[in-house]
Amino acid sequence: MRRVYSLTFLFTFIFISPNAFSWGFYAHKKINRMAVYGVPSPLSAFYKKNIDYITKHAVDPDKKRFVDSAEGPHHYINLDHYGANPFAVLPKYWKDAAKKYTEDTLNKYGTLPWEIMYWENKLTDAFKKKDLNAILRASATIGHYVADAHVPLHTVSNYNGQKTNQLGIHALWESAIPEAFGDSYQHINRGAIYLKDPAVSIWNILKQTYPLAATVLATEKEVATHFTNDQKYLHSNGDVHKIRYTPAYIAAYNKSLNGMVEKQLRSSAIDVASFWYTAWVNAGQPDLSHLKTTN
Repeated sequence: MRRVYSLTFLFTFIFISPNAFSWGFYAHKKINRMAVYGVPSPLSAFYKKNIDYITKHAVDPDKKRFVDSAEGPHHYINLDHYGANPFAVLPKYWKDAAKKYTEDTLNKYGTLPWEIMYWENKLTDAFKKKDLNAILRASATIGHYVADAHVPLHTVSNYNGQKTNQLGIHALWESAIPEAFGDSYQHINRGAIYLKDPAVSIWNILKQTYPLAATVLATEKEVATHFTNDQKYLHSNGDVHKIRYTPAYIAAYNKSLNGMVEKQLRSSAIDVASFWYTAWVNAGQPDLSHLKTTN
């Protein structure tokens, strides 16, 4: 099971586990909230009316990890397990991939792209039925997984630098940096688009994200050469399982990444909006203006 712990800029510890992580709670909520403003009319009115739900429940899949051991693989895919060119050998669709590699193998190395497609279908069906609660749940959930596909360390087996003596880098990249600088990030600069083939779009996102993992790791290695341990880490009472970084180190790493985290966060929001919009169009563009909750 992969567990996530959020890191605040100054005070909260990053807990290291032998599992993977996700965008921190702050970033997931910000991504879903930003995505609402990328949805075109008339669908935008529906999402703006429900923006608080969409924002609050962006973190539900991470919370589920604490109670469901099967949830973890939904958040990542270790593409490096599938050879030098994983995109040439991995089937886009679940049935084909399971037939080629077995479900056990896919679950072991992550099922993120297929989980996104599962929730895209759920959202489309919810729109067709005009089921408000199902629409909101599926929207918040797919937003989470689409965002995860933009995190480079969600695409490799060295997801927390455990193979390269860089433990803690996962939360440093996806939690510490956005929590420190997220309030200054620019809003999305373009709106949602209709995705002719959502499955292809998922894999295109991963093709863009995957190569960034090497940069994420190499950049941190280089930045670390300019800091002593005392300058890099805040005091953790000698506990090697608790790591937190100094504001100076977080800032230096962010600067060396040349805006990568902000770009990935902003791209996440645009793509989330596009998956929402595509599901609505594929459902026949139903009128949602008079929906009433059943709860």
